[in-house]
Amino acid sequence: MPLRQLTLAAAGFIMLAVPAIAQDKLKIATVDMQTLFKQYHRTNEAQREINVERAKIQQNNNERLETIRSLEDELQGLRKQLDDPSISDKKKQDLFKNFQMKTQEGVALDRERREFLQRRNTALNEKMVQKMRGILEEIRKLVEDRAKSDDYDYVFDKSGLSTSQVPFLLYTKDATDITGGLLEQLNKDAPAPAPGE
Repeated sequence: MPLRQLTLAAAGFIMLAVPAIAQDKLKIATVDMQTLFKQYHRTNEAQREINVERAKIQQNNNERLETIRSLEDELQGLRKQLDDPSISDKKKQDLFKNFQMKTQEGVALDRERREFLQRRNTALNEKMVQKMRGILEEIRKLVEDRAKSDDYDYVFDKSGLSTSQVPFLLYTKDATDITGGLLEQLNKDAPAPAPGE
């Protein structure tokens, strides 16, 4: 079940449950999951790794394109020779065969380049999704542990949006925002920034 549907279902449950437990004071907290995710040092590390891999894919693609461009230059030279009226018919036939072979080679190289690009980008995107999912699960577990240790009845994600793109949580009375403390805990073992960052 997607996060948005889970959040809406939980909200519906809370609305039904609140009158029954109104005698007891509910302990509610909010958290900004987007902030935690974006400012977590592991998210930034994962993004840097993905960017390095994406640059390698682009470099490999550029090298393949350079080979194809070189082949296109050869084809242009062959085309000029074929247009030369002073060349014998035998020579033109040989040039034409060579031209056809080079054309097929170019088509095959370009198809191979496109397939390579699609395969590598698809694999990289899947890897990125897996890394990000793992990071989100780690953050979710930390939020859950904090909620249990501090005895919160409910913790709401204040960065969540409803299906109409309106913030799900418009107002909370007496809710504690635990984002800052969680962010400190997430980044307590972050490596020191490199000089110039």
